[in-house]
Amino acid sequence: MADNHHPAGQPMRLSITPVTVDGIRVLVVAGELDADNTGTLRQALRAEEDGAAALTVLDLGAVTFMDSSAINVLIAANRDATAAGGQLRMAALSEPVQRVVAIVGLDTIVACYPTVAQALKI
Repeated sequence: MADNHHPAGQPMRLSITPVTVDGIRVLVVAGELDADNTGTLRQALRAEEDGAAALTVLDLGAVTFMDSSAINVLIAANRDATAAGGQLRMAALSEPVQRVVAIVGLDTIVACYPTVAQALKI
């Protein structure tokens, strides 16, 4: 099993990089998603609540860990996006994230795609 920490034993710091691909907002997420930083994820997901982003894709390929607090943020973000006429999609889930998503059934609530390119197709 891969070590989810830097050599110094510290958890991998969360980074969220917003990019736009063909007019679609993509949030490239890396590191660990846990109770200490889900506020950052929540803020990033709310960044375009003005309705400009009909579709938001989360690129989770570099996420090494996700706990229940992150799952709750994603459920709420999906609910908010749907209520606003938008859509949230997850793409390129790392193996540890894919396992958690499947166990809790998040993949039955938020659409998951093997690649970002597939998630971008409308």
